[in-house]
Amino acid sequence: VSSQGGCRMGCKFCMTGRQKSHYNLTSGEILNQVKSTLKQDNLSNVVYMGMGEPFDNFEEVLRSIEILTSSWGYAWSPTRITVSTIGVLPNIQRFIEESKANITISMHSPFPSISKEIMPVENSYSIIDIISMLRKYDFSHQRRLTFSYTMLSGVNDSKRDADEICKIVRGMQCRVNLIAFHQIPDSDLRPTPHNIMVEFRDYLSNKGFTTTIRASRGEDIFAACGLLSTKEQENN
Repeated sequence: VSSQGGCRMGCKFCMTGRQKSHYNLTSGEILNQVKSTLKQDNLSNVVYMGMGEPFDNFEEVLRSIEILTSSWGYAWSPTRITVSTIGVLPNIQRFIEESKANITISMHSPFPSISKEIMPVENSYSIIDIISMLRKYDFSHQRRLTFSYTMLSGVNDSKRDADEICKIVRGMQCRVNLIAFHQIPDSDLRPTPHNIMVEFRDYLSNKGFTTTIRASRGEDIFAACGLLSTKEQENN
């Protein structure tokens, strides 16, 4: 589900970040996405991602999760819910302490200098500081901590990058989810070939980290990860 209309984060690999509009959805509007789906009764889980940074709309996101998980609401287990954030540090900490849902952190480079080039948020909230804070919490039980990693050819897909990931998350109960980059207009960034992604995954797995490659869907309708936008807004 989305939490905003548009996004102000400006990640270089994300089409949504180019949108000019930016407004926060109410908890009711967020939940309406769940209620409106044709497969509502068969939903196994909900992920807050796609359009907007959930922790830019923290109070409404948290309120919607409360409704989903409360006995007077949908009565879902918190483990059926995941919030994906690009790394708004103060609200990550609040979320961990005020919710029991799963959390996914964007880590699209383990090197801050590279991360700053593709993710402006790194200038405010370093991935190193975020990981240092996360180490204070216990993720060894049902609650899941995941690091998402969009792979960009020649930018973050080398053995050096893999070794640095191993170094900075060593000893943490977490998983790494590799994401295929979808080409966007007017960008010099290129997707990492699938065979290199597989090698990267296997390298991390052999180092003891649970690592997966996210199945990509929706590219044909411009709705895959990082592609959410509208032609009207792109033409303006």
